[in-house]
Amino acid sequence: MKDVIFTGAAVAIVTPFTEDGVNFSELKKLIDFNIEKGTDAIVIAGTTGESSTMSDEEHKEAIRFTVEYVNKRVPVIAGTGSNDTMYALELSKYAESVGVNGLLLVTPYYNKVTQSGLIKHYNYIADRVNVPIILYNVPSRTGVNITPETYLELAKHPRIVATKEASGDISAIAKIKALCGDELNIYSGNDDQIVPILSLGGKGVISVFSNIMPKEAHDICSLYFEGKVKESLDLQIKYLNIINALFIEVNPIPVKTALGLMGYNVGPLRMPLFAMETKNLEMLRTELKNNKLI
Repeated sequence: MKDVIFTGAAVAIVTPFTEDGVNFSELKKLIDFNIEKGTDAIVIAGTTGESSTMSDEEHKEAIRFTVEYVNKRVPVIAGTGSNDTMYALELSKYAESVGVNGLLLVTPYYNKVTQSGLIKHYNYIADRVNVPIILYNVPSRTGVNITPETYLELAKHPRIVATKEASGDISAIAKIKALCGDELNIYSGNDDQIVPILSLGGKGVISVFSNIMPKEAHDICSLYFEGKVKESLDLQIKYLNIINALFIEVNPIPVKTALGLMGYNVGPLRMPLFAMETKNLEMLRTELKNNKLI
């Protein structure tokens, strides 16, 4: 059985920016808000954190700062994936050096890597670090999908302990669980599929929703683990509309906009991301009002 880095809801935290770089004073507020409301882990510099437009220095400093500021209150997982294996390894070794609890490694994007290439890429990195790795499968963004059979091969590595599954393919996730059993922990990568994935043995969610409603995301998971499946499902359904509103445009545009409306100084989106369309903004605003967030 593989070690579990966390169970429950981890926030895929946004990165607040100034015009010149990362707004660390505001990042403190976001971290504290999440931890105080029950978030089970912090994922820094992932997709929601706009890592693809962060400089190398910003990326590393955001990881270092988060580990230091969280100060072991909850696990910290760093997004260190890249389509360049050597760069992903460099980032991963840096994150390990500053004390992260785990690494989140997205599949290589753009290169159109084969399944054999995925196995080589991940094992190459896993052989050279000493912290647990969470794979991240999000084919809608990367153009590559990890097949259940590839998961089976990757799960043989002692440091590849989990996956964040954002394929949306419940049938494939069921097959992953059937093939890998307890040798690969599964986290939902989609906030609208938390309960379905928990029902397949999932350990929780790496959540965008947690940025604005961390207690509610945590409660969906904790109720399920307590055996209160109906109550957990009721919450999943209750918050479905606001979860959908957070994805009405590509993440993290809506969630960062939502945090701004809630009074957090998260700063600008990094180009090429841009402000929400007016009609979508109004739909998001309506859901925030419906949930008494603004």
